[in-house]
Amino acid sequence: MASAPGKGAGRFFATRPVAARALARWGHILLPLVLIAVGLLILVEGGAFGL
Repeated sequence: MASAPGKGAGRFFATRPVAARALARWGHILLPLVLIAVGLLILVEGGAFGL
């Protein structure tokens, strides 16, 4: 069975103590910023703003 995309990256960061502590502390801020950036990238690349 194929693993989900990004599963390896998630496991990699979650098993690193320093990264896991940083994600636990800053994840609630980082995740929305990443999702907003991905959304804006999709809109810009899709031509939603006529740019």
